[in-house]
Amino acid sequence: MCFSAEASFGASAIILGIGIVAIKKSTNLPQKILSCIPLVFSVQQFAEGILWLSLSHPSLSKWNKIATYSFLVFAQVVWPILIPLSVMLLEKERKNKKILSAFLIFGIILSSVLSYCLLFYKAEASISCNHIRYDLYYPIHLKYSGIFYFIPTVIPPLISSVKRFRLFGIVIVLSYIISKIFYQYYLISVWCYFAAIISIIILFIIIKLNQEAKTIRGILPV
Repeated sequence: MCFSAEASFGASAIILGIGIVAIKKSTNLPQKILSCIPLVFSVQQFAEGILWLSLSHPSLSKWNKIATYSFLVFAQVVWPILIPLSVMLLEKERKNKKILSAFLIFGIILSSVLSYCLLFYKAEASISCNHIRYDLYYPIHLKYSGIFYFIPTVIPPLISSVKRFRLFGIVIVLSYIISKIFYQYYLISVWCYFAAIISIIILFIIIKLNQEAKTIRGILPV
């Protein structure tokens, strides 16, 4: 979270609760994988809470790199794979499923490239204007990787035949636009401010999918 350690830990706890409910509501493996998104958000927010403490208290500075890279691994490596995978697994239309599998492959490639950058190039975090700023010293041709990041993390929900996924995608887009306009230098951190909203939408999707499945079972002959 972009404001303080307390905000990060508080958000982590709330999102963890949403994730646990989502897991319990899930009735199959694809739903359980989707419900992992709030749980990952929770761990990511917890990592940034530790980062706040390590940046604010010299005695905890030894945790700085661990917390920085933990947050960035989730932000840059996990999401480009987990989001398209979750959408693809819940897709029912065969044609869409093939298209979504292409986005998943793209996400895997992007995650591999960003993993390489995290391993071999410098990344730093600092507190600036009551926000955490992440400075990534990647090769010049990767500085615009945010454009490529959009492909696996935003497009799959928008093209899914599961209509409620589109709301998921729209929230991601709007949250990015707001973060980019008002918090350009703290985009990575502030964008995650919307994790709770996204997590609630995921819980909503799971509940509605199960309600629809019960309705279909109820009207079909046994």
